[in-house]
Amino acid sequence: MGADGMIGMFDSGLGGLSVLRDVRAALPAEDILYYADSAYCPYGERDDAEIIARSALITRALLERGAKVVIVACNTATSVALMTLRATTDVPIIGLVPAVKPAVANSPGGRVGVLATPRTVEGRMLADLIAAHRGDARVVTVPAPGLADLVESGHVSGPLVDGLLHPLLAPLHAAQIDTLVLGCTHYPFLRRALTAHLGPEVHITDSGEAIARRASSVLAEMGAGRQPGTDIGSTHLLTSGDQDHVGTVAARLLGRSLPVERLTL
Repeated sequence: MGADGMIGMFDSGLGGLSVLRDVRAALPAEDILYYADSAYCPYGERDDAEIIARSALITRALLERGAKVVIVACNTATSVALMTLRATTDVPIIGLVPAVKPAVANSPGGRVGVLATPRTVEGRMLADLIAAHRGDARVVTVPAPGLADLVESGHVSGPLVDGLLHPLLAPLHAAQIDTLVLGCTHYPFLRRALTAHLGPEVHITDSGEAIARRASSVLAEMGAGRQPGTDIGSTHLLTSGDQDHVGTVAARLLGRSLPVERLTL
């Protein structure tokens, strides 16, 4: 396809914008097209067949618009649909997994917490990651129902966020964690609130920068990356949800307005 294509990304909602932010920082010359499947958010409440079907539809739509690589910026969609997408798509598909391996490797005291959606905490992918990389570390997983929904509605601080975080983080306080893995793409937008509750000594990590590095590497291997220069790549949002709401919340999360187009699939 060459360097003229774009980076396609999707999530069940707006959480994947945290990954987009890191991809944009690493690859400033690339055009990015992001699909927020807000009408079907959250994927954690959908069965596997529907998640696979939605992921395939969205991937096809991104390819039709010129995607040269597709990033599945959603832990649930990655765990459920990634293998199907790779088996049925010619372009590289980059998936997302919680940053358990680097968190364990860099934890000074071997006390790691993982905050994730209930679906991710209950899933095989996270259990396998922890089993493979835990070593001698103690890893505490905490399901966080409702937390992604707050971010999806534009709440990243304030009484609603604090009221939900206080009981959720109690097991992590009890475990005296020194490192926290954010196992949902929505959660990096809560980093400031999480630090306020856990304390600045707890290192917080997510997968965004690793995904950005992987995207850069894949594009280089393909010979399809754009050389950094004076031109800044474009960023456009598509959504299955309410265009005005998605635009308003996206601007709040990213600190700038982006063009949004409604695309029903």
